[in-house]
Amino acid sequence: MGFFGNYDTPGRGVLKTPHEKRPFFKFWEVYFRHMWQLMGLNLVYFLFTVPLFAMLVLLTYTGNMKWLLLLLISGIIGPATAAMTRVARNYSQERPTFMLHDFRKAFKKNLKQGLVMGYIDSIVIVSFLFGVPMYNRMAQENSIMYVPYVLSLSCMLVFFMMHFYIYQMMCSTNLTMKQILRNALFLVPLGLKNTIYTLVVSLLVIAFNYIVLIMPSTMPVGVTLLMFFPYAFLTFVACFNCYPVIRKNVIQPYYDKTGEKNPEEEDADAEEALFEDKAAEEEAVPLQKKSKPKVIK
Repeated sequence: MGFFGNYDTPGRGVLKTPHEKRPFFKFWEVYFRHMWQLMGLNLVYFLFTVPLFAMLVLLTYTGNMKWLLLLLISGIIGPATAAMTRVARNYSQERPTFMLHDFRKAFKKNLKQGLVMGYIDSIVIVSFLFGVPMYNRMAQENSIMYVPYVLSLSCMLVFFMMHFYIYQMMCSTNLTMKQILRNALFLVPLGLKNTIYTLVVSLLVIAFNYIVLIMPSTMPVGVTLLMFFPYAFLTFVACFNCYPVIRKNVIQPYYDKTGEKNPEEEDADAEEALFEDKAAEEEAVPLQKKSKPKVIK
């Protein structure tokens, strides 16, 4: 009878490890497991950056040294972003994390490179904000100017996608800032599928939050979402999708070159070997001859 299965033919047997879940389902499982911690992380980052943005707004209307002060203040966002990325990466990789402690520790550790990256971001963003509209106006008058207009848009998009890797390498490796930027540029096409997935989600979330914020009727909801949702969520998405690309193309080649064992693989092996079968290594215990019972007379 084959109604409940044919037990006469051999099958695959019992799998040693369970099937790996598809990335989409695994993402939401990991995210909902750490959702409240990520909301708290978003609030910490929001509270950290709100005073900076407030000072930026005030300085744009006062003082002769406003541009220098704007640059100095905007750079602080870099270490804060690196700290948030470190915590979000740990959550995405299911590593033990104490949010406030790890945030503060990562902020101090990545202060120097974070400031440099914050300054680079500020300069590049200001350049794009002035350059893209300028080329757009010039292109409407002269069609040949569509070439620099499209090039500037392309550079802006590539620079945005590089950020999926920049801050993760900053808080995961000992590379210099020059090496981080160069690697990020190459990792964008190397992990193209992961990069595109992250880009699509990022644009959708940014567009949704922007629409909610500009509408007067939904502005309170938009501010609430800004406090608890987008920063940490987008960072978590980038870490979940793009950290495997960094691990494959940057971290693992280093250990292969030096001949050292990757600590991440050691941790994985330790988890898989919790219940390792040692029966084959055990020595047989020799049987002892049974002695005849003595008869007491």
